[in-house]
Amino acid sequence: MVIYSVSVIIKREFEEEWFDWMLHIHIQNVLKTGFFSGYKIYKTIIPSTEGDNKTYVIQYECKSIDDYLAYKENFAASMQREHAKKFAGKIATARIVMEEVE
Repeated sequence: MVIYSVSVIIKREFEEEWFDWMLHIHIQNVLKTGFFSGYKIYKTIIPSTEGDNKTYVIQYECKSIDDYLAYKENFAASMQREHAKKFAGKIATARIVMEEVE
């Protein structure tokens, strides 16, 4: 299994709006591409205070690196642009791809 992990630092004042949009719009659009079989959302609890920011990690599950690469080639840029445009100046993101080894 391959995990596409997106870390998002969001300003607390926009956290509720961002989370609702991610849950009901963005993540659903990512899943509709057909390259991911599921997802999980995590919220940082330690450290418990990050000033005016909160960190979330969204992990999308796909069967193979080929599925991820097809998503990246065909959909990633437009999905990332949409996210960045909607929350410009309110978020910072980092992305990694991991492979399950055991």
